[in-house]
Amino acid sequence: MTVQHALRQGAITLQKAGIETPVLDAEKLMAACLGIDVGRLALHLSEQLTEKSATDFNLCVSERETGKPVSQILGWREFYGRRFKINSKVLDPRPDTEILVETALSHDFYSFADLGTGSGCILLTLLAERPHSTGVGTDISEAALKVAEKNMKLHNLENRCALIRGNWFDAVDRQFDLVVSNPPYVSRQEMKLLSVEVSHEPRIALTDEGDGLDAFRKIIPQSPCYLRPMGRLMVEIGWKQGDPVSGMFHERGFADVAVHSDYDGRDRVVSGVWPG
Repeated sequence: MTVQHALRQGAITLQKAGIETPVLDAEKLMAACLGIDVGRLALHLSEQLTEKSATDFNLCVSERETGKPVSQILGWREFYGRRFKINSKVLDPRPDTEILVETALSHDFYSFADLGTGSGCILLTLLAERPHSTGVGTDISEAALKVAEKNMKLHNLENRCALIRGNWFDAVDRQFDLVVSNPPYVSRQEMKLLSVEVSHEPRIALTDEGDGLDAFRKIIPQSPCYLRPMGRLMVEIGWKQGDPVSGMFHERGFADVAVHSDYDGRDRVVSGVWPG
């Protein structure tokens, strides 16, 4: 069987399973099974698949049929131009979260904290983009911190990074120029509307089982204790949460409060400056 024939069969199988992007997903899985970049797949379409590659591809397609995300099948995900290890214990990094990274990088900072770091993609990206910075990542999940540690070592950032187990600021004992967080902000009602892929990710990292604002109610009021004068707080939000979350910033006394849009023009990040 040729690569092209196997790809076609795989795409048909995924389409019948209701997968939204059957062709693209089949291509990503095939490229991984062949050990090549997906951009070079077209050069191999006429080649015969080895028995091992065919078996591996069919297993991957079977997993994808169940709704398991491609990234979890492969064990990695691209984020801000870098590859990060992931599994079912951490959130799958989304392109929208790059808005949080870009917003942070639009300002100067030397020390920062990432609350609820998960895979460490935000923490480690900021460290990699700012070679003179140091960062602390906190997470309540020991399993998540193990994934973050693997990514920290993968990107050779052990010397500038600390990973601490704790809920938000509980394990933090110093001040920073910047605090960032992508907390669980999906409401219990909205969870029912999300795709089946989400069921393969840790629910605790997605929802507070309430209105989606509980994490902000905890992080925002505490932040001034952990920010230096003129330090910044930045949080990722749901697209309907710009007004309530920015209102919390104003209520706590933050200045220069701003709501930043994602690539689709929806509210995605709220930022503010602590005047000190």
